[in-house]
Parts: sequence; C-alpha cells; structure tokens
Amino acid sequence: MDKNRVIITVVLCLVITVGWNYLAEYMGWLPQPVEQTAVQETAKADSKAPAKVQPAQNTPAPELPVFKAENGRTVTVDTPLYTAIFHSNGGVLQSFVLKNYKAENTPDSPKVDLIGKPASAFAPLGLLIDGDRTWENAAWSLKGSDLTLENGKNGMLVFVGEVNGLRIEREFSFTADTYTITEKTNIINAGTSPRNVRLDYTLDADSMADAGNPYNKTRVAWFTDAEGLDTEDDVEDLGNGISSTLPMMWAGVESNYFIAAIAPKSADLALKAKFQSGVYRIALEKDNIGIAPGNLSTSTATYYFGPKITKYLAAAPNTLSAAENYGFFTVLAVPMLKMINFFEQYVGNYGVAIILLTILIKIAFWPLSRKSYKSMESMKKLQPMMQKIREKYADDREKQNAEVMALYKTYKVNPVGGCLPMVIQIPVFFGLYQALLNAIQLRHASFIDFLPFTNMPWLSDLSAPDPYYITPIVMGATMLLQQLLSPSTGDPTQRKMMLIMPVVFTFMFLNFPAGLVVYWLVNNVLSIFQQWLMLRKA
Repeated sequence: MDKNRVIITVVLCLVITVGWNYLAEYMGWLPQPVEQTAVQETAKADSKAPAKVQPAQNTPAPELPVFKAENGRTVTVDTPLYTAIFHSNGGVLQSFVLKNYKAENTPDSPKVDLIGKPASAFAPLGLLIDGDRTWENAAWSLKGSDLTLENGKNGMLVFVGEVNGLRIEREFSFTADTYTITEKTNIINAGTSPRNVRLDYTLDADSMADAGNPYNKTRVAWFTDAEGLDTEDDVEDLGNGISSTLPMMWAGVESNYFIAAIAPKSADLALKAKFQSGVYRIALEKDNIGIAPGNLSTSTATYYFGPKITKYLAAAPNTLSAAENYGFFTVLAVPMLKMINFFEQYVGNYGVAIILLTILIKIAFWPLSRKSYKSMESMKKLQPMMQKIREKYADDREKQNAEVMALYKTYKVNPVGGCLPMVIQIPVFFGLYQALLNAIQLRHASFIDFLPFTNMPWLSDLSAPDPYYITPIVMGATMLLQQLLSPSTGDPTQRKMMLIMPVVFTFMFLNFPAGLVVYWLVNNVLSIFQQWLMLRKA
C-alpha cells in the first residue's frame, strides 16, 4: 500500500507539471471564449445584424468649405519611438516601424514593422462606410505634411474625403512619447435627406511571431466588460471568420510581445475578424448612425501600435492594459518579473538576473527542502519495519494499510514529504514560465552570446530554446545526480520511478525557453549543494 501511495504521488507530480494548462481549462479556471460565429470577408463588412447601439447624437455641421481632391501621396510621422507612413487616400497606414525592437535576433535584422507589406495591401486603418471601401471609392485630400516630433511634442494630420453625399474628416493626433494615436472621425451629411450609416474601423497586420520561438503565436485578441480578455490563434477558425456582438472595449492583433489594437471611445461596437492571405484582419462595427441633413456625427477611437510594456499600456484607454497577460499565474509572474528587472538594472544581464532570482527563491524554500530531506531520511529508517508489516499481513491489505498508517503516526513521518517541495515549487515554475514567455524585456535578452571558444550564437535569447540543447541535457544530469544523492527508501520500484523523472524532464525542457532551463538548472545545483551540506551533518 505504501508503494502504491508513493507511485501515485510521483505520477501526480508529473501530471501537474506537464498538464496544468489542460487541467485549468477542464476545471474552468481559464476564461471561456465568447460564442463565435462565421462571418463573410471582413473587408466587405456586409453583415446585416446590427450591433446593439443607440443612434449617435448629431450636431449641426459648420459651413462646409469647397472640397478639392488631390493626388494621392504618402506622409510620414517620425517620433523617438516609431516611424509611421500613411497614405492620403483615406488615411490608411502603410507601415508602422518600432525603432527600439528588431524583427529577429541578428545584427543586421530590420526593425519590427507591426503592419508589414502583405497587410499594407489591405489598407489598415481604412474606414468602411456602409460597406464601401472609402480609401478606394472616395476622393481625398490631406491637411498637413510630414511630422517629426520630439519628446513631449504633439502633432496632427487631417484626411478629408467625400463619398456618396457624405463628407468624412479623419483627425489623427500623435504624441511623441506614446504608442497611441487618437482619431476623431466626423461624418457629415452633405445631402438633403436623412442618412443611416454603418461605420467600420479596420486593422490589418502580418504575423508578429518571432523566428526560433515556437511559443510566440500571432492571434486576434479582444476585451469586453462581460467576458474580459479573449483570444483566438487558430488560423483555420480565423480563416472561416469569427464575430461577436458583445460591446468591445478594444480588439486587435497581438503576439506575446506586441499588439496593434483599436480602442473605441464608445464600447458599443461589434467585432469581426478573419485570417486572409496570411494577414490577420479585424473590424469594429457601429451600425444605425443616424445623421440629419446638414448635421454631423462624431466618433472617437484610439489606436495602439507598440510593445506590451506596462507604462504605455496603462496610459491607453479602455483597459488596454489587460493585453499584458500572464495567465492564471499572474500573481506570481508579475513580482518575479519585477525582481528580474530589478537585478538586471545592477548586473546588466538578464541571465545573471534569473540566477540571482533562483538563489532568492531557493533561500525562501530552504527550510522546506531541509524538512523534506529529513522526511526522506525518516522514511528510509522505517523501511525494515514496513517490510515486516507487509510480510505479517500479506493477505490482509486493510490491516496492512492500518498498521503502516499507525507507523507513520507513531514516528511522525509524512510519506509524501519528499515530493512536497517540488509540488509547491510548480506554481513558481509556471509563474516564471509565463513571465519568460510574455515579458518583452526578455525578448532577445542575452545571457551568453556565443558558445565558448566559437562564434556560434548560443544563449543569446532567453525567451527562445537552447539551439544546441546543452542546458537541458546538463539540467537532466544534475537532476539525476540529485536523485542519486537523495536517501534511498529501499523500495526498488520507487527508486526506478524516481530515476525516470530526469529523463522525462530533459525531454520536456528541450524546447522550453532558455531562461526557464537556466532557472531549473541552477535550482538543481543549489539543491545538490544543500543535500551535500546535510549529508555532512548527518
């Protein structure tokens, strides 16, 4: 019976380690996706089901100046954080390049472009009016020219167009030290009949995934008051199209590290999203906008194009800060990330910072590990008595179990005490796992740039796996050594089970982020040192 308990304990430890996400989903600890339905091509915006909104309030339009269309041209907005290129035909965005981030972890890599060439062909940020592509079907002019903004400075571009008796004014406001762009959209009824208009804000983006990082997926994300944060990364589902009539606080395209999003001032917009020709496409739609002749309707939206950094997201509207998400273990991931950033400020290396964090965690768990080791020693001493009980009550399992439990109680031994430190550290492990996967500070963060005595890049990106599997193999070896140093219980079956664990963990860690492997490796080395100290005192 005791052997069975130990086997079950080991299996549970392994199951918790490997299958936590599946367990959390099954238990309902993760947010469930909102109900989604297939939609037709997003760009056509031909859904007839109105979002549940109230008609917009109208105000008399000022006397309209004579509209004069001009030839299409590009205009550039340059700030310390990004360079954005717009086209005067509709104010569509052609590129949005982040100055502080490389697309790949190579010296000659271009900077991250959150739009990309394939997506630019779909006219990101183009407005749809009653399903019409205004960037194609309207005549446009541009008030303004190239902007170069220094920190603390603001600027504006105004795109003016006419289509089907409507005057459209798009006022884009820029601030040099943020990644947000605010748009004020005026739709003016220049005709003599009342109009009922449907407006769609659109956004298109290429894949934001990093080469060499299998955990960084591009996905559509959205946030509602009713359901909170939700995402979809399945390209098959997105290829069919998804939609939600829940009022959107914001929606966008994101990866682990970057996001391009639309946050309307009024949350009464519905979502449509689609994956088309390798491009992630979204639209936020507001229907039933009634505009009397000579009147205008004004809508406001904020766009965010940038990294998932707390200070920038927190300054954005509509709870856009929820995009910085560390999952179920946020309560552990955030403080550990803060500690890593704190250490990095002093040592200048994120790998060393992770090692210092590991030492700090090990110190915190030191008393528990010591107690666990003593429990294993006690179990070893009880083995002869437990063997006699098994032999004496070989035909009476119930009596055998009762005697073994009485033995544990008499000698105050916890049979699962040896596994307890590992089980308790699993939440810490997953918290750090989420931090390493989602913290942009660790993207392309280097520990050891090159394999010693070579020019071969090695641990130059702690968010990506070890390209040569050196650290996972060494980690497995230290785990095996740790098992060999642990007190033997005398049960051959249990010992074989425990010796299998290093092999299982090695294969698990082959594709884990290098920073996570470094943490577990250093933790094993410290555990071995602790066991050596205890053996000396024994």
